[in-house]
Amino acid sequence: MDPSGLLILLILAIAFLLLIVKNAPADFVFVGALTAIIILNIIPVSDALVGFSNEGMLTVAALYIVAYGLKETGAIQFVIQKILGQTKSEFTAQARIITPVMGLSAFLNNTPIVASFIPALKDWSKMHQIANSKLLIPLSYAAILGGTCTLIGTSTNLIVNGLLIDNKGITLNIFDPAWVGVPIALVGVVYLLTIGRKLLPDRKSGFASFENTREYTIEMMIPDDSSLIGKTIEDAGLRQLPGLFLVEIIRSERIIAAVEPSEKLKKSDRLIFTGVVDAMADLQQMSGLQPATEQVFKLNAPRNERNLVEAVVAPSNPLNGMTIKEGEFRNRFGAVVLAVSRDGERIKKRIGDIRLRTGDILLLETPRDFTKRFRSSNDFLLVSTLSENGAPNTERAGRAWLILGLMVLAAATGLLSMFKASFLAAGAMILFKCCKLSDARRTIDWQVLIVIASALGIGNALQLTGVAETLAGGFIEWAGVNPYTALIATYLATWLLTEMITNNAAAALIFPIAITLADSMGVSFMPFIMAIIFAASASFSTPIGYQTNLMVLGPGGYKFSDFLKVGLPLNIVVGATALILIPIIWPF
Repeated sequence: MDPSGLLILLILAIAFLLLIVKNAPADFVFVGALTAIIILNIIPVSDALVGFSNEGMLTVAALYIVAYGLKETGAIQFVIQKILGQTKSEFTAQARIITPVMGLSAFLNNTPIVASFIPALKDWSKMHQIANSKLLIPLSYAAILGGTCTLIGTSTNLIVNGLLIDNKGITLNIFDPAWVGVPIALVGVVYLLTIGRKLLPDRKSGFASFENTREYTIEMMIPDDSSLIGKTIEDAGLRQLPGLFLVEIIRSERIIAAVEPSEKLKKSDRLIFTGVVDAMADLQQMSGLQPATEQVFKLNAPRNERNLVEAVVAPSNPLNGMTIKEGEFRNRFGAVVLAVSRDGERIKKRIGDIRLRTGDILLLETPRDFTKRFRSSNDFLLVSTLSENGAPNTERAGRAWLILGLMVLAAATGLLSMFKASFLAAGAMILFKCCKLSDARRTIDWQVLIVIASALGIGNALQLTGVAETLAGGFIEWAGVNPYTALIATYLATWLLTEMITNNAAAALIFPIAITLADSMGVSFMPFIMAIIFAASASFSTPIGYQTNLMVLGPGGYKFSDFLKVGLPLNIVVGATALILIPIIWPF
């Protein structure tokens, strides 16, 4: 091995130490390693930066926008509500999460799916007294398993496909991974619902630090087109809301107190809830309900572009001593009062008739710039944003699903490459107003893309300097002349790197070694490529190997050892299944 090869190995060794021992940010480490390769002139700059033009990496960027369009229109939230339903069984809860999440993650990026499910599952677990820790690891693992079933299910598959295009001039079909991915997913479901569920810890969320004592009373109504009309209180999911209590229903000036679970909801019903502030924020997101105050609909900004804000009335507020209606609160402040909290007592008046006092805590629906405008104002003692996610514009949910369906169809039939189909779908999401251009820019996880592009550049350096060939020679010496043993070695190396660093980086680094290994043995490279795809996604044993594992770590109150206990057996089951099926479907 020449000096340039030794330099790369030294750079990689330092990078791995920083990632594993120092827990340094992955984007910082990989950009630093790539920068060192460029500065030391180990390979030409154009070859080092090849990852930044890789089709797989760019496809991942486009899919972030597609997934955001589905989330912004409420398309994903609608599915979540249908999935969650009403159940008190831990087993049923896990089953209802795992299967649909697998299906969604086969066609959408895993990260936004898990991000959408986490808050819903936290609320659901509170409602049904099921620990978050019993639900969130299955959520992450289901998203990972589902992602292995299609080419677009995970960024790793797209990265490997991009490398295949660059190196061999061939591309995978969108459903090629399904031949192994679907059996793996089925085996994973059986494990998670049998052995795995018994290994899950029973632990409270790491974020549940103290009880919220601020209580509000809020009035919601059933609009004419509500999906809740005709449903009972229990079927609508309004009976055991976490942190909320349905006090009464006002129907045509008649008050229904002590509401029975069997009471059916009717058009124009006004529902009076009392509860803590976090629950009020969740209530605003519930489909089929809207704030009873008509002032909400007179705000200039659409509801999906508004924030939920708390503000404390200051002594110098000009509306002190006036009712909200008399003071024309909306006209004066450009915001609408949804509820008022005063010393924890329930104010038995309509919002407009409440007379404001110093110290009243107001729950407001506001345009996004409200907090910035009034944070230093003398009108309020304190202004804080509770939620930056307004109610989604569900009118465009159908468009978003149609765009996703056409993207999958175009890629599956070969009409368009996955790269072209994803960019066309991302553009359609913006063009047909499923999401705004400014928000689409922000939703792209640039850190993930930087890691991918940098890892691809490092992988290219391994190949051009002959390091990949040398490492492949070591594999051959260990494996002898048996390609199956070499396949096992490739799978294990990819899996170990995935658990230590990240899935995308592991795939990019092992790819050139696997190609060289197959060429040296005179066998097909496809089994080795598919081994990389499935091993790089099999990150179950640590929280650092896959982004969705990191996302559930805090909300689930998990420890590092929890992932090892639940995930390592799943790694063994998935690995055995993959290594049996891959040589059958893609022979040497």
